[in-house]
Amino acid sequence: MSLISFNDINQLLTTYRRENFKLVFTNGCFDLLHKGHLDLLSNAAGFGDKLFVGLNSDKSVKKLKGDSRPKQNEITRAQKLLELTYVNHVIIFEDLIPQKLIHAISPDVLVKGGDYKKSEIVGAKHVISSGGVVKIVPLTPGFSTTSIIEKSSN
Repeated sequence: MSLISFNDINQLLTTYRRENFKLVFTNGCFDLLHKGHLDLLSNAAGFGDKLFVGLNSDKSVKKLKGDSRPKQNEITRAQKLLELTYVNHVIIFEDLIPQKLIHAISPDVLVKGGDYKKSEIVGAKHVISSGGVVKIVPLTPGFSTTSIIEKSSN
């Protein structure tokens, strides 16, 4: 389990492809890791052999979620993800969307939560055209980082 840079992906992918590992990718901010995140990640891991998690950088989280976010910095968020036995690699990305990362990895399975439709998922067309599949994991009711933050501020 490791935190890897975008530049280190190719060597790792060559090894994994040679071994015929089924590669899975998902992404998110994963700020204040909660049961909904854990359910998504454990389900994603079950779709293949190696789970790559694209993690939004602090800068991109701030742009997506507002100036008060993230609550935890990118290194802390990456470490928490890597503590999960089913997460093999975390890659921090600066862009708002993981398009470049998905193209670089070309996963066999692209996974997102149930708040997305296949037509809205970044990288879905690329994955499908490369012979992969897109899986949508149902949301775990009652869990979201935003609701946790709102409850803690009341």
